[in-house]
Parts: sequence; structure tokens; C-alpha cells
Amino acid sequence: MSEFTIHTSSLFDPRIKKFRPNVSVTVDPASGLIVSAFERDGKVPFSDLLRPGDIDLRGKYVLPGLVDAHTHIFLHSYDEAGALQQKRDESIGERMVRAVNHCRTALLAGYTTCRDLGSEGMQDFDANIRDAIAWGLTPGPRLFVATKVLASTGSFECRTENSAGGHCLPSSADAVDGVEACRQAVRRRIAAGADIIKFFADYHRRIMRFPPAQQHPYIAGEEMQTIVAEAGLARCPVSAHCGTLEGALAAIDAGVNTIEHAYFATDDMFQRMLEKNVILVPTLAIAERLHARRFEQVLSQVKRAHELGVRLACGGDTGTYPHGENVRELELMIKAGIPAIDVLEACTVGGWEACGGDLCGRRFGWFEEGTQADIIALDENPEVVPEALWSVGFVMKDARVWKMAGQPMGTV
Repeated sequence: MSEFTIHTSSLFDPRIKKFRPNVSVTVDPASGLIVSAFERDGKVPFSDLLRPGDIDLRGKYVLPGLVDAHTHIFLHSYDEAGALQQKRDESIGERMVRAVNHCRTALLAGYTTCRDLGSEGMQDFDANIRDAIAWGLTPGPRLFVATKVLASTGSFECRTENSAGGHCLPSSADAVDGVEACRQAVRRRIAAGADIIKFFADYHRRIMRFPPAQQHPYIAGEEMQTIVAEAGLARCPVSAHCGTLEGALAAIDAGVNTIEHAYFATDDMFQRMLEKNVILVPTLAIAERLHARRFEQVLSQVKRAHELGVRLACGGDTGTYPHGENVRELELMIKAGIPAIDVLEACTVGGWEACGGDLCGRRFGWFEEGTQADIIALDENPEVVPEALWSVGFVMKDARVWKMAGQPMGTV
């Protein structure tokens, strides 16, 4: 198929955080890239510009494809089953089928890129799903995957109190203890196909009925530094799960690219993030469920991060709540008091940066020659009506149309 052009009357340019009128975008299906983005000459009749194969999105609000910076394609909503039950009771085949369905759902919801931060007991199969999508075997977002997360022994693990007589539970993490173990684990993840290294700076080490579950750091600073340094040799970004302030501060000092969660943040933590150019992925959509009692405080912390200039990306820990509801994270960031236009930028360019920026080998999230041809369209202006993000009527990824006039195309 030859090049064709998408014509718009209102196109969101995240680089300037404005909707631009009368912009057309020419794309190349062979490369999947944008060839050019240009403002139309108002003196030339539109009928003279429209060529066979072009797409007319005038009257719609056009944006770059959205980026979910924190997903788990192998999980489905905790309202249906907890993580332990999913890992223990669902077969590999079932979980693969679910992941394929989840990816299709995300794409049709306008998410053309997802950062999958841990295979949740499915070993390295997230890399296989990534590749199947890239080869055109199944529809889905462009995936950047972590495969197995890194965590110390006795932390991010499936557990049962009924261990008498033996039991078998899937491994959730690549267990690391000590600097050399961290170095070797990063090399294993890179060899397994990881695009991102994710480690748990802290977690519930004690999660049985007594004593009560407690979060605390358990990867030492020198271990974190080794993870970041070794990942750097492979030009691979690093993400850190941080449920405690202490864990977040150590991860920031180690030089990670992104901090996930950080529900107990302080101004000092945010200042350190600014100094180190660390991105915050606040995962408000799962916090709304797990931290309901102090959720307003969590919202105020994210607003404070924005006020201080901390770089934000949008990812709600999708999978712990239903796939397809990814935009709940954007709604909550707006509810926190962040201007909608800034949230849209964080979910496009910010998402690209969370995936590693130029380290990820592709450019996406804005309209420019050489960027991926990822385009979505809405009926209403999301800056004024954020709810419009729930009704994506047009989806293009890599110059291929997957949804037109609200109807899926080529997804079966």
C-alpha cells in the first residue's frame, strides 16, 4: 500500500500542548512511520487535496496514540480473582489467551504502546506476546516488557501457609541477593528479551496472617546501583517499584529511570527526582482501590509533584483493574488537579520517555517525520470533556487502521 494522508481540523500537538487547526499527516504503511505533518493551505479547496485512500478526520479531535506506562497483560481484574489465585489456578494456555485479548482491548481503547512491568508468574512469555504482535500475528499495542522482575528472596513471591506435604507455585521474580546476583539477574533478563529492567525496592516480606503485612526496603543501595549500572551497559531503562519512602529515595539515588507508585512521597523526594531526571508513574487507578482511606492524600502528592516540575507518565497498574479502562488513570490525574492538557502530554511524550526515550529504539507520542504513525481520534475535545477519552472512534498504529467510525477493523 502506498503513502496516504490523514486530514484533521483539530490535532493535539503534545510538544506545544495545544490543538492545532487544519493539519494533515502523511504516513507510510511500509515503514509504519509518519512521512510529514503539515498545515494545509487554506486557499486550496479541500476537494483538491483529498486523494484516493486518504482519511478525513475533520470534525474529530485527533491525538497521538496513548501510552500506558504501567500494565500487566497477564493479569485480569482483582475483582475477579486475586493475583495469587490467578498465578496458582490459571493454566499457561488460559493466561496466554487472556493476554492476547487484553492487548486487543487496549489497542481498541486507543493505547498503541504499553510498558508491561512484570510477567506475573508467566516467566518470559510477555516477550513472546510482544514479538507476536510485532510480527502481525495478533493485534495489540507496541509492547516494552520487563519479563520477570528482580526481587530479593522472600519478598515478591507466591506463598501459602499450607506447605506440609509439598506444593508448587509459579515463580514471580528473579530472586537476587547481593551485588553479583543482581548483576547476573540483569544479564539473564536482557538475554530473555527484556526491554526494561524492573526491580522491587521494597515489598511485603511478611504477608501471612500474623504478624501483619509490613512494607520495608530489602534491596540495598549498592545492589540497586549494580542493577542500574548493568542495565546501562545494555542501554536498557530501569523501573523501580517503591511502596516506601526509603525505597524510593534509594532507587532515585541509584539512578533509575522511573519510580512506580511512591504513595508516601515528600517534597525532598520530588526534589531529588528533579535533580536525577527521574519520571514518576503514580499508578493512581490501583491506589484508588488499595489506598482508599488515604487516597485524597495520594492525589495531593501527585499534584504537588506536578507543581514542582517532576516528570510524569500515565500508567495505572492496568490489569489489576480491567484492561480497556486504562484511561481511568488520566481521569484521576485530572481529578488530582493537573491540567488536562498536561495529562495528555504525559500520556504521549511522557510515555515515550518512560519507555526509555531514544533508548527504546523508536519515537512515538507526537507528530513528526520519522515518528511511528500512531493516531487516535475522539468526537469531543478531551481538554474540555475528559470523558471523551472513553470513546475512541479511530485507532491507527504503525500506519495501519485498527478502528474506524467506532468499529474494529482486522482484529478477528
